[in-house]
Amino acid sequence: MQPSIADFSTILDRILDTAAENLRVAKILIQMGLDPNNITYDALFNRLLEIVLANITLANMFALVGAIFFVATLLMQTMVPLRVANMVGCTFFATSGALSGNVANFLLYLLLLPINAVRLRQLLKLVKKARNATQGDVSMEWLKPFMTERRYRRGDRLYKKGDAAAEMSLTVTGKFLVKEIDVEIPPGRIIGELGFLTPNNRRTMTIECIEDGQVLTITYERLLEIYFQNPQFGYYFLVLTSHRLLENNERLQENISRLEATLAQEKAARQTAAAHGHSLKP
Repeated sequence: MQPSIADFSTILDRILDTAAENLRVAKILIQMGLDPNNITYDALFNRLLEIVLANITLANMFALVGAIFFVATLLMQTMVPLRVANMVGCTFFATSGALSGNVANFLLYLLLLPINAVRLRQLLKLVKKARNATQGDVSMEWLKPFMTERRYRRGDRLYKKGDAAAEMSLTVTGKFLVKEIDVEIPPGRIIGELGFLTPNNRRTMTIECIEDGQVLTITYERLLEIYFQNPQFGYYFLVLTSHRLLENNERLQENISRLEATLAQEKAARQTAAAHGHSLKP
């Protein structure tokens, strides 16, 4: 054991000595082409200027512009301009790698371009579809790329009123029933979105499967990610949920009107029956 410890100690000392030697100011100045015994501001400035001028090449200029766009992506708060800036930066970096003959950099940034392009296309499609929602398109099928598939059988319960809510779903096939208001949900409808807006994230209705079907689900956390990536989506999502609330309110008013009409008919029937019975008395 002792020889090993001694060997390790010797190796560590050599590493530290070499590092100290390489980090000496004098050696660094020599590597920069300066005389450690004759350092002046003019000599230092001229040497730095020589280094800068020697590195002014087309490849380095493209790399500099790419670096500027990369720094810009760190300062952006929304994803669409960030993706655009990242694509521009990758283009300049890839060009720099090609001009300098650095194959690794060229391939790396060249591969990043289609990845950013796909994600940018998804985001732009998301914004476009959400904007169209204010003009009547409330299917929200444009969320499918961000959702996961789930299947239910007849009798399965999707949501229960009062339970904690963590996701919403898009019906694809099958039929589902909102028990509290006895409304059947066909394919192509969003369910569970109101739990995203309630203060305590609780289910407002109970939904059961009445015909085997498939749904696509997305968690509220993923919705928040989409919102922070593009706050404009949040506005249109509120428009969509407001549309749903108005639909529910209209349906409730219709039910109340029908109930009032039924009660009025029953009352009129009772009054008619009572009047008829009274007229039959001697």
